[in-house]
Amino acid sequence: MLELDKARGFVLDMDGVLYRGDEPLPGLVEFVETSDRRGIPFVFVTNNSMRTPAQYVAKLADLGVTVPANRIITSGVSVVEYLREHYPRGTRLYIIGMPALHELLLADETGYVFDAAAPELVVCGSDLTLTYEKLKIATLAIRRGAAWVATNPDTTLPVEDGLWPGAGAILAALRATTGAEPIIVGKPEPVMMQQALRRMGVPPAEAVMVGDRLDTDILGGIRAGMTTVLVMTGVETPATIAAQASIHPDYILRDLAELVERAYGVAVAR
Repeated sequence: MLELDKARGFVLDMDGVLYRGDEPLPGLVEFVETSDRRGIPFVFVTNNSMRTPAQYVAKLADLGVTVPANRIITSGVSVVEYLREHYPRGTRLYIIGMPALHELLLADETGYVFDAAAPELVVCGSDLTLTYEKLKIATLAIRRGAAWVATNPDTTLPVEDGLWPGAGAILAALRATTGAEPIIVGKPEPVMMQQALRRMGVPPAEAVMVGDRLDTDILGGIRAGMTTVLVMTGVETPATIAAQASIHPDYILRDLAELVERAYGVAVAR
């Protein structure tokens, strides 16, 4: 376990850590400004593939902080980086996902081609316009031998009125119809964390993962070999922590503001 004031880099989940909905959480501004001033790198990561990094840059600007797009890794970005390491330009894709995922995967620089008739690879993320036809096309492709990559395994999508079906719910349907298992790049798998560490140029033993969910953020940090911090501003409660016995963060803090105080010695007004 790394002492927080010795960390050389931070990887942070976004919703529930930096903000909740459209409201910044305590410590967001102080964390970004102090990290930049001291030259400590950080990367924001999210399993959400429904926005592009540019859209998150705009959202964070509305919350009072300036963060460049290269410090944001969505699960869509993570999929693109993974595919570019394993699949050549010209690979034919079928995509279940929102426009942001299509935009990232089919950008000119990737060289990938959308093909619903004979895809070599199915990519699956959250899709608020999911239809039976989309599931049918993906099922047939996977059963014919197409590879299958998923953005994340989250079964639910937290929104203002409750929990909607997430990408993991779509994966469950495809598992049931194909008997296959996807390659998952989002948390809790270590792929996204490893990509963030490479961007920062920091080894896992000297980096800290900060999140609000045990089963994605904290487990992902543990699998990547990082020190982990759970903040109590998102999903978890004392009851949910006590109800499980397998995932143990190195630190449990009130919020990001407490992290700033303990890592940087900077007092944060709440």
